[in-house]
Amino acid sequence: MIIKLKKGLKNPSLFLLYFLNFKICRILPDKTFLKIKYKLLMNVKLDLTNPTTFNEKLQWLKINDRNPKYPSLVDKYEVRNYIKKTIGEEYLIPLLGVWDNYDDIDFESLPNQFVLKPTHTSGDVFICKNKSTINFISLRKEVKKWLKQKYFWKHREWPYKFIKPKIICEELMVDDSGSDLKDYKLMCFNGEVKIIQVISGRTKKGYYIDHFDTNWNKLNIERKNKIRNPKEITKPSNLKDMILIANRLSRGLSFCRIDLYLTQKHIFFGEITFYPMSGFLDFKNKQTDIELGNMLKLLIPQ
Repeated sequence: MIIKLKKGLKNPSLFLLYFLNFKICRILPDKTFLKIKYKLLMNVKLDLTNPTTFNEKLQWLKINDRNPKYPSLVDKYEVRNYIKKTIGEEYLIPLLGVWDNYDDIDFESLPNQFVLKPTHTSGDVFICKNKSTINFISLRKEVKKWLKQKYFWKHREWPYKFIKPKIICEELMVDDSGSDLKDYKLMCFNGEVKIIQVISGRTKKGYYIDHFDTNWNKLNIERKNKIRNPKEITKPSNLKDMILIANRLSRGLSFCRIDLYLTQKHIFFGEITFYPMSGFLDFKNKQTDIELGNMLKLLIPQ
């Protein structure tokens, strides 16, 4: 905390961003909170009256699109029921367990490799590739920290406000070479896939990020501090099936990103995201933000 305060004194914007995490800021209405945070992170004023960029429209959706289905779709455990009913149980990564507390986890019964994650946050994950190397003291602290999080207050992504925190454990998926899977993130605008984002080459230092259209033409979309994979990313053999799945799952939704994995030519569902990077995407080119914004047609909720 002291280090953060010292950095904040040198950079007022950092200090204000840090201060927004304090409980006292929860008294701020969602619109006010998002306008402050948007200005601090994006260095431009947030226009919620006439949003035009992709980032602005994602903020607008946080405030205005309160579809009652959303909480169950972002809940990493409850969404499994939706997937099972909509496209079939065969697309689900095998579930190894679900618990309310860390101390309920029976690690002895788990396989040597597995993945732990909370149901109510974004980005938190523990990937175990060798159970004998687990530092259980450290893991216990990490998981308990997950469960204490009130994720809604971080970015005012309202669906997360209603999720009961749990821990789920899934099988660790690998590709045909035995390496970590690529993430295929299908960006769906008004129920139709327009852009496919591919995350590859994950290491502790970071990852590559590339974008394609539905015909697998590479798109000129770049993010700050992220680079494209220097190697060619092969078009998935069942790309059409992946697109059909994402179109079906996104039907009736203004915007969502459907994350899929591919292993041994089998498609697995990852998660549904409504606000990528919480609507603070750091595009290298501002024109990209405008072009993606033009793809998204905002509809007034009924």
